[in-house]
Amino acid sequence: MDLRKLKTLIDLVSESNVSELEITEAEGKVRIVKSAGVVQQIVTAPVAAAAPAPTPAAAAPAAPVAELPAPAAATGHQVKSPMVGTFYRASSPGARPFVDVGAQVKEGDTLCIIEAMKILNEIEADKAGTVTRILVENGQAVEYGQPLFIIE
Repeated sequence: MDLRKLKTLIDLVSESNVSELEITEAEGKVRIVKSAGVVQQIVTAPVAAAAPAPTPAAAAPAAPVAELPAPAAATGHQVKSPMVGTFYRASSPGARPFVDVGAQVKEGDTLCIIEAMKILNEIEADKAGTVTRILVENGQAVEYGQPLFIIE
């Protein structure tokens, strides 16, 4: 499924009274669920990690929230996650990363992959420049709008 189409669906669910949307197409299946005003794609790892213990789950989000202002203070253009999923720097576990710090990228170059619902989505640079920071670890769960890279 096209990333623009997926973002449009997420925006539609967040702005409407619909609490759950599931779409099946030839390319795959997408399920978007809105709970407590937050829209998210269903990904088993983040949901399972947050559900068992309410107290640790409340403490766990505090650390990422504390880290988010640091990238905002950094100079340069932020490349943000267009979806909820798992961040991968390379196309397969043994492959070289798409980009490293210091790499020159052109608009449209692949920076990483975000896996959502067993679908691998290539995330492309929306600006040309030099990758100065990679803000996410390989295999880490990412949220919609979370900064992934800084390009200067």
